[in-house]
Amino acid sequence: MPPPRSRQLSSQIRDPNLHRHSLHAHSCRTTFRHRRCSRRPQHFPRTTPIDPGRTRGLTTSFSEAPMRILALPQLRLLATAFFLVFTALTAAAQSTGSLQGTVSDSSGAVVPNATITVTDTATGARRTVKSDSAGSYQVPALTPAAYTLDTTAPGFSSARTQGVVVSVGTTVTTNITLAVSGTQQTVNVTAAAPVVDQTGISVSQVVDQQIVQQAPLNGRHFVDLGSLIPGSVAAPANGFLTQPIRGQGALSFDTAGQREDTVNFMINGINLNDMIQNQITFQPELNTVQEFKVDNSTFSAEYGRSSGAIVNIATRTGTNQLHGEAYNYVRNQFFDARNYFNRQFTVSGVHVRQSQFIRNQFGGDAGGPLWRDHTFLFGSYEGLRQRQGVAVNTGVPPAGSVGADSTITQLLAILPAPNAGASTFVSSASALATIDQGTLDVLQQFGSNDHLHGFYAIQQDSRNEPLAPTVGDTIPGYGDSRPARRQLLTVIETHTFGSNAVNEARIGFNRVHITFTPTRAVNPTTFGISDGINSAIGLPQITITSLGLTFGGPSGEPQGRGDTLGVLSDTVSILRGKHSFKFGGEYRRFLNDNFSSDTGTFVFSTLNTFLADEVSSFNVTPGNRPSRIYVNAAGGFAADSWKIGSRLTAELGFRFEGNGTPSEARNRLVLFDPASASLVQVGAAGFGSVYSQNYNYEPRVGFAWDLYGNGNSVLHAGYGILYNEPETNLVTPLSTNPPFAVPVSLTTSTPTPSLTLQNAFSQSQAAKSIAPTSVARNFRNPQIQSWNMEMEQRVSATLGLKLGYMGSKGTHMQMFLNQNQPINGVRPFKALSATSSIDPGIALTNVFESASVGNSNYNAGFVSVTKAMANNLQFNGSYTWSHALDYNSYNLASTTQTPQDSTNPRGDYGPADFDTRSHFSVSGVYTLPFKSNRLVEGWEISTITALQTGNPFTVETSLANNGVVGRTRPNQLAGRVPTSFALAPNGNVQYIPQAVCKTPAAGCLWASPGAGFGNARRNAQYYPGLEDVDLGLQKQTRFTERLRFNLRADAFNLINHPNLGQPNSTFTPGGSPGTFGQISSTRFPIGDFGSSRQLQVSAKLVF
Repeated sequence: MPPPRSRQLSSQIRDPNLHRHSLHAHSCRTTFRHRRCSRRPQHFPRTTPIDPGRTRGLTTSFSEAPMRILALPQLRLLATAFFLVFTALTAAAQSTGSLQGTVSDSSGAVVPNATITVTDTATGARRTVKSDSAGSYQVPALTPAAYTLDTTAPGFSSARTQGVVVSVGTTVTTNITLAVSGTQQTVNVTAAAPVVDQTGISVSQVVDQQIVQQAPLNGRHFVDLGSLIPGSVAAPANGFLTQPIRGQGALSFDTAGQREDTVNFMINGINLNDMIQNQITFQPELNTVQEFKVDNSTFSAEYGRSSGAIVNIATRTGTNQLHGEAYNYVRNQFFDARNYFNRQFTVSGVHVRQSQFIRNQFGGDAGGPLWRDHTFLFGSYEGLRQRQGVAVNTGVPPAGSVGADSTITQLLAILPAPNAGASTFVSSASALATIDQGTLDVLQQFGSNDHLHGFYAIQQDSRNEPLAPTVGDTIPGYGDSRPARRQLLTVIETHTFGSNAVNEARIGFNRVHITFTPTRAVNPTTFGISDGINSAIGLPQITITSLGLTFGGPSGEPQGRGDTLGVLSDTVSILRGKHSFKFGGEYRRFLNDNFSSDTGTFVFSTLNTFLADEVSSFNVTPGNRPSRIYVNAAGGFAADSWKIGSRLTAELGFRFEGNGTPSEARNRLVLFDPASASLVQVGAAGFGSVYSQNYNYEPRVGFAWDLYGNGNSVLHAGYGILYNEPETNLVTPLSTNPPFAVPVSLTTSTPTPSLTLQNAFSQSQAAKSIAPTSVARNFRNPQIQSWNMEMEQRVSATLGLKLGYMGSKGTHMQMFLNQNQPINGVRPFKALSATSSIDPGIALTNVFESASVGNSNYNAGFVSVTKAMANNLQFNGSYTWSHALDYNSYNLASTTQTPQDSTNPRGDYGPADFDTRSHFSVSGVYTLPFKSNRLVEGWEISTITALQTGNPFTVETSLANNGVVGRTRPNQLAGRVPTSFALAPNGNVQYIPQAVCKTPAAGCLWASPGAGFGNARRNAQYYPGLEDVDLGLQKQTRFTERLRFNLRADAFNLINHPNLGQPNSTFTPGGSPGTFGQISSTRFPIGDFGSSRQLQVSAKLVF
């Protein structure tokens, strides 16, 4: 019989789109399910909760939920409103750029009142400004593009500066020198963005269109480019949002020592995050992305809501020239190398077919003028059709197994027979992914002072998972289907007031609707199973631990959610002498309308207890559990870029964030109050909100010092205080507490005939106890202090070098604690008090509470080189050394994320799960210089290469005698733990020794902690690093001046390096070591990254 499955495998296949509600007494896998889909406030329609049969055609009304913006006394609310109005209406992240500079004559004297006309060379759009008394000028809110500057002044000749490139979120300094009257001058600037930033205070980088469109990207997901930025690292194997989802890629990336859910994605200045858990709602089709900028540390006061990177995405617009393309990208397993663990033969000699993989990504786009120089359109469509094989290798009951009752007999009949030995089943299944995405971009120029920019995107996607990987099923037939619709709308109106003031007003919404429905809709009563479910939603999820077999379910389904985020924002930019002021603000309203059901879970410890129908544990939360979580939030900022002298610029800013407490529209949230040992409904007397700390004050300060006054050597530094807006996943589990949901669970210390599949529900009700989820009353928004210093040097006009340091310190970080953890075998709260208004006197088990008691620390040094496109070559390269430490690394309501000892969370201080000591990356494009005929010209090579050290993991024991549920570490008996890449007899990699024991003995590395807590440190071991070389080769054939054909081949993981995942790090003291210490999969086996060598071919017609 095979050993139990590795925890590492289940950790690699969790889906962040799933709604996580309830812990109670669920198993580890079930716990993972109930936490990753309800994290941010949202806005969805309807006056009745959605249910599995009524999830289409939802509409949104911003007026449905009560308008409790911040629930403050009236005077404070008025004061806050006054501040917002005064500052001009959160930081509307810049999807635009700016130009600034000084106009002077040949002697260096400033020229006031000069007229500068800035013209977009692609659309003909013009803006005109005048230099002030100090000769300074500024042109904010420019669409990323190449510009021409025409400058005139009385008594001077006109001057033209051509090819000035403005990138998203950047300020380009272009000084202009005028000659005396009688001569005319034209200055040509290299058509590339400046390689040195002369004004900013953040560690940032622009990823331009050349890299976005030409770099080899497996799956064509722009988020994967985030790991190329200094401070960013490839995602760990146990990430959640950073794990690629089948067909859709990753939903975030790890950067600057911050948690994966702190990255703020903005498209044209509108929030693109699903606030359930602050993940990107969907990735815009790659051809719609003009470029994007990542601000990685200590950004301007203009940005708020999150402490991680700010990702500003600028979309492509139409121009005065009609242009477009049609393309098809094809991948097939026949071109791919086998996955390292998908070998041709198993250790027992069974032939295994190569896992199937067929993918087509196809589409096209077109843009041009509807009215030349005035109205421009750009539209795109992309489709994806993907079929991916899923390997099946699991233990099953041997042939001829006999059940003790009719229920077990029926279950044995639906299980596959062994085909690889006496009790092993080897097979494969197909997972399907379908995506259709369309976009439309409209740009209207009303004149030199007004333009309107609108962008709309819609995506329909569907996934059919044969194994329900989120909960760890091991045989096909018990998966689910996951259809979704995602939409985004942004509208921006830019108006120029006079010569030195510009206003940007934005409105937008971001919406997602997704459901999860079990593939096999079965009424469990037809099998004689008593789990409290009497409808055809699915079998309960059943696990036989000794076989590593899980089937049925999926638990926690059916479920679904509809999320809508609405945003209003406004930003004003004003130039006054040496001061460049910016004021602005934002209002957000978010609604999450969701439902969740449960099929329940049964666990049998061994095959014999399964055949005898002796259940070890049972958990279920019957019924359909709806909730409607909403949040209102507002913020404002004031910033001043003060040019103290010709070489020194100070950046000063202050930001206010008012993050409303997530609320439920019908007061269906219930807290545990430790002061009275009671369950209290939020909205009752004394409990008007889940928590009350909502106001955050965020100063930002920094400088940019041009050391020699020539713009070639610039020193930047910055410091800021930032806060993270809590996700709505923080409070959603509160809707599953009694009386709105009645979770039932029962666990026996040893399997017993008294608990069977046929009587589990009645037995559990007789021994009723509850395990409520709660949020600390003194919960606070997580705070991050961030700082950096960076030296930039221009080596040439197209080559720049950066050397820098960045660091941060986090306090009030969200953690999940067990407030009813046994102390010396006794729980602090044995039962709810007799005065509790809900379930008085009922027994209590664990009380898991989200609290803001964590800390984090991060330090990094980096060096990066940027080569703008010139002489056929462009590249970006960076190396980062970093060390990230924290108490925990995820905002998960999960027993696997609680500290070993909830009374001592500091005891878990150690390397963060994403800690990566060294990371090197390079991306580049090189056009071969051959020219003579169509055969030899038009060849291009591109690459993305990433090398990094491994991430940490924790050795844990699954059996503790201290009464603690969750993570218990053993006693470590030796200092250094050896590692190897030797193959185990079962074909896995034996990475660390299986030197485990129940009591200390010779040769043991780890032993059971007994009745106490182990001394092994959290994240003390590191699994293997990552080596990934991707290479693209393209041949462009030009038929006419405007028509060309591109043929391309991409190789991902060119060197076929096996990027190993995380080992199984949990052992049972006194039992078989099983797969402990073994690695059984590559880093991301179901995604587009970190697997074996894969080849892709594509064709594109461009006009």
